[in-house]
Amino acid sequence: MFLPWSLYPVYGQLLMDKLRKPPKRQSTQTSLNERSVSYQLNLNEQGLTREQVITTERKLAKFANAMDSVVRIPFTKQGIGADAALSTIPLAGDLAGLALTSYAFILGRQLGVPVSKMTPAVRLALIDMVVGVIPGIGTLLDIFIRPSRKTLSIVHQHIQDEYGITETTHMDRPFLHQQLEDEQRSSRFWRYPIVAWLYLHIPDILGLIVIAIIGWGLWAAISWLIGAFGRLTGFG
Repeated sequence: MFLPWSLYPVYGQLLMDKLRKPPKRQSTQTSLNERSVSYQLNLNEQGLTREQVITTERKLAKFANAMDSVVRIPFTKQGIGADAALSTIPLAGDLAGLALTSYAFILGRQLGVPVSKMTPAVRLALIDMVVGVIPGIGTLLDIFIRPSRKTLSIVHQHIQDEYGITETTHMDRPFLHQQLEDEQRSSRFWRYPIVAWLYLHIPDILGLIVIAIIGWGLWAAISWLIGAFGRLTGFG
């Protein structure tokens, strides 16, 4: 099929425009490369490597867990930690909690988080100290006011935006994550995804088992009491 002579200039211009326009996939790949370079430049500016960032954030996550989530509800991040325990000691415990929480701020600064970003966590730590002075109520509120966990959240958002690190396993389960890394270096078995997942969720699995046992025990106790009441009163 031949084109009329009058359409050749139009066809030629369309062909040239198509050749000039880069493929969409190539444009996307270029954008990804530019972001990777930007992330690496940000790391270099702070004198950090990706491994150092993950290691420091894991250290912060360990501290946050110890302060706010030593005993945790299975498959959640809600729990009770040393901060709530310290608040049971009037004033001295609250001051000690504030002093310990400052360690989280130091780790955040080591990762290059600006002071302006850390301000909400610092404010929450001061509120935690003031509220903790109130006997009873302060201890109860300490379970929900968690400055160390807030600091971890701010730090992770910063390293995600500035360094492109989006992994969360090392901060969700820092102790088990480090142990799993050690196991994976010595044995290929621990590198299988299912095995690694089960290993990281050992506390949740054990927690569910404990809850199931407690639930069964309560059901058995209530059933026995109802039966005993029925035998004694004749309503059984």
